Amino acid sequence: MKIPILKLKDILVTSIQIDLTDVEAIEFQTDVLAKVSEIDANGVVIDITALDVVDSFMAGVLNNTATMVRLLGAEVVLCGMQPSVAITLVEMGHELIGVETALNLDQAVDNINELIKSRATTSLKERKLEPWMGNR
Repeated sequence: MKIPILKLKDILVTSIQIDLTDVEAIEFQTDVLAKVSEIDANGVVIDITALDVVDSFMAGVLNNTATMVRLLGAEVVLCGMQPSVAITLVEMGHELIGVETALNLDQAVDNINELIKSRATTSLKERKLEPWMGNR
């Protein structure tokens, strides 16, 4: 089962609408990473509104996907988590460490744009400081 990944300017938006098998979850991860590289995306929004359950494997896949996307130079926001999913993840000790979250898709798009802007500003500051730092 391929999960659609849509391009919205320099952002990818994907929504997991069904429970995924472990194999499908890894295929989803691979597809997201390939698409980020293919279009040189600056951000990825993953909507999990339709998921009533996120088991420890899926939590790990989401967490690892976010880390991998950031390593490729893009930002990630996970949105639409059901309260029962949040409760279960915390009770199981599988919080999504370092993964930005939002209540809904609107907030996720706003958040991803802010993260992208912040990354660009930080990068610009680092480039301006670089020659000065090299003279120390």
